[in-house]
Amino acid sequence: MSFEQIFDDSYERVLRTRKDGTDFFGAFYHRFLHDDERIAQRFANTDMAVQQSMLKKSFYSLFAFYASGQADGAIRRIAERHNRDHLDIHPEFYDRWLECLISSVKRFDDEFSEDVELAWRLVMAPGITYMKFKYDKPCPTPSGKR
Repeated sequence: MSFEQIFDDSYERVLRTRKDGTDFFGAFYHRFLHDDERIAQRFANTDMAVQQSMLKKSFYSLFAFYASGQADGAIRRIAERHNRDHLDIHPEFYDRWLECLISSVKRFDDEFSEDVELAWRLVMAPGITYMKFKYDKPCPTPSGKR
């Protein structure tokens, strides 16, 4: 079985699972916000229902980036919004984000294994690398000039 299929199967399992009355994305954000005070401060005035919805959409962008090997408009917009000039999401936060994600997958996927963990890491890695790379890169204006 390919790592892509292992990821797909695991993703379906975590979406179907609730633990202690919480869904996967709610539990992930709880873990992520309690991982680092600086992260919690960034989300202090955030509507978490909206944030969770955006995260679900972002997953599809990360997966599409992995699957195609190309940055589409969606991941470009996400990277620009998170870069130094906008939300200023430091590259180190992506490493924390991934570790909290893996920890949440481990909790919500009853079939969690080394292969499942590796599949999630492989699928998320290209998008995370892209986001970190774009952090301090200038974004062109619509006319192509900065």
